[in-house]
Amino acid sequence: MRTLGILFRALPILLLGLLLHYVLPQHDIVRVTSTEVIRADFSRYNRLFYAQPDAGSAVQGNRDLRLISTQKKKTFLLGFIKRDATEVMVYRNEDTGWIWPPYFKFDSSDLQAEAAADARTDGWYSLTHYGWRNRWASIYPNAVALRPVSGPDATIIPWFNIGFFIFLIIAIGTIRAMWFQFRERIVDPAMDAAGDRMDVVEARMDARRSRMKRWFDSWKPKDRR
Repeated sequence: MRTLGILFRALPILLLGLLLHYVLPQHDIVRVTSTEVIRADFSRYNRLFYAQPDAGSAVQGNRDLRLISTQKKKTFLLGFIKRDATEVMVYRNEDTGWIWPPYFKFDSSDLQAEAAADARTDGWYSLTHYGWRNRWASIYPNAVALRPVSGPDATIIPWFNIGFFIFLIIAIGTIRAMWFQFRERIVDPAMDAAGDRMDVVEARMDARRSRMKRWFDSWKPKDRR
């Protein structure tokens, strides 16, 4: 039972961690190899992982999907440590518009043209993206920006993520302190007052039951022995 309680408490933290890992920006060191446009049909299983159509386009069951094919520098420990090997990685290139996640991206066509030009060079680039790559569900991370770097060993410091987590820690600490003050000043006195009122009501009920018992006892026949 205790293990089940720990799992229930850990589940919201796990879900929040997965959500943040999906929506927060990540930076990959890549070499662009090609770009293409495919016709994509979305199912009920993977539709959630795709953004809306380009701004001004109608929402349909299928649409053209821009893809950017790359050679990505392999990493481990969530990208903090680079390896000497590379792997292929395919990114989609979609507008996010004004909806979730709030990247406010409207320049997918420009980014596709930029990636096509970069594919003609042998340079390395920092590709900013969000999302996951899942082959069996045909899910691609969404490319947000592309900028040249000095080489495959370039280090990108995720300043936005660092600032976000600092803000999140401060916000959680502030909300926690406010809750404790609210509970100390409002909730605990209210609970104590409610407990006192319940004690008074129970005392009155006990007194009434005692009087009723004495009254009923007065009607019982007396022992004349």
